[in-house]
Amino acid sequence: MRIAITGATGSVGSALLRRLSAERDIEVIGIARRCPKPDAGPPYDAVRWWHSADLGDPACLHPLAERLAGVDAVVHLAWQFQPGHERARLRRTNVNGTRHVVNAMLAADVPRLVYASSVATYAPGPKDRLVDESWPATGIGQRSWYSVDKATVETYLDGAERDYPGLRVVRMRKPLVVQREASAGVTRHLLGRLVPVSLFRGGRLPVVPRHRLLRVQVVHGDDVAEAYLKALLSDRTGAFNIAAEPVLDGPLVAAEVGGLAAPLPLPLLRLLARAAWRSRLVPADEGWLELSAAAPLMDCSRAERELDWRPRHNAVDALRELLAGIADGVGTRTPPIRQQAA
Repeated sequence: MRIAITGATGSVGSALLRRLSAERDIEVIGIARRCPKPDAGPPYDAVRWWHSADLGDPACLHPLAERLAGVDAVVHLAWQFQPGHERARLRRTNVNGTRHVVNAMLAADVPRLVYASSVATYAPGPKDRLVDESWPATGIGQRSWYSVDKATVETYLDGAERDYPGLRVVRMRKPLVVQREASAGVTRHLLGRLVPVSLFRGGRLPVVPRHRLLRVQVVHGDDVAEAYLKALLSDRTGAFNIAAEPVLDGPLVAAEVGGLAAPLPLPLLRLLARAAWRSRLVPADEGWLELSAAAPLMDCSRAERELDWRPRHNAVDALRELLAGIADGVGTRTPPIRQQAA
């Protein structure tokens, strides 16, 4: 089986490459804007790389289609989170880039797409029960550009499946993916300079916000990689929720970091998040707070039933691994999740 992976050097891509390295019957083509150096080592050294692929550029269509000739499936992971202050640039990569990938697949007669969707695709939902894949995939609106783009892409894929019946699409809807190897990337893309890494090295964060709507799920990168492999080897299509238990909230996180779970109103948290982003203390805009408060909690029964997938890491263990990795500045030898400078 030959598969191509876009965004193969990112957090999920790196985890998937690790998992696929154990599969002798799968050949991998890696597609990335910034590819690993020749001395990057495992799992990147077993991949055939297509260098400097800017998927947002329409000029990529013809060479990408040529590269995809003979491929059995594409795993589309490429997604740009930064620079958060350049909205048009993000949309160019995330929305236009996905269209270019699908058009190249159609030109190359690649029949199967496994797309990295997200809980952000869903409309606002409950925090006291789980929802399945039938929950409306309209996003949370303009409060989160990330959610807008994820929902836009899924609407586009609906049309592509309708117009091209031979195209089979799997949508992996997941929350924040955490793993030790990507900890430095989380620091750069989400925490910035607002939360000093020294606090994690001391094993204590003084305060963790607590609010009834700030209840979120996470999933470990290795478990996501296993879900992608099972989807590739299955004939199933459609959406699959992929997440681990338990649900994380302020008190639970505070217990892990030795801090106080302080009740804070959402308007104040919005104000603080907006000010931190505008002053460039953090790279993540307030939309991530809005998404955390609005996104529903996902029921993963379909993945368990139809893909025989269950997470091996629970959410608390995954969080502990992430926190330890942040403290140590752990990363990989690839640009998106490179090791944090000491």
